[in-house]
Amino acid sequence: MRDLLKFWLPVIIWGAIIFTASADSHSYQHSSRIFEPFLRWLFPHMPQSEIETLHHYCRKCCHLAEYSVFGLLVFRALGRSENLLPPWSWPRVGGALLIVFLYASTDEFHQRFVPSRTSCFTDVLIDTAGGALGLLALWVCHSFRTARPEKME
Repeated sequence: MRDLLKFWLPVIIWGAIIFTASADSHSYQHSSRIFEPFLRWLFPHMPQSEIETLHHYCRKCCHLAEYSVFGLLVFRALGRSENLLPPWSWPRVGGALLIVFLYASTDEFHQRFVPSRTSCFTDVLIDTAGGALGLLALWVCHSFRTARPEKME
């Protein structure tokens, strides 16, 4: 039970953070209060339409980042589950991505019921891609760590 809490509680907490953020009906306005003035300060002559486009892409990058963390937390938890998958295995990666996809889907479904929020399948794909990017970064780190240098003779 202690391992269950140790490894799955961070997944649950991070999922709750994502859920809370998606329940905010004014999230676009909240981030635009910070991001758009900053862009106007950096680029005072940038047209408003370009500022809004950059703000949109910044929000999508935040989706990638938050689901990257979520994917890593799920991957970590799956490694400590009862079946004890190997440190790096494709079933473990697939399981983590499936959980990320399912959670992103429920998050978008939830947004259908939040005023001024929209539900979009492309956001599910962006979120899943974020999970995949986090796992790809982990795989690269794992590959470098386990690679053995060739012996020079």
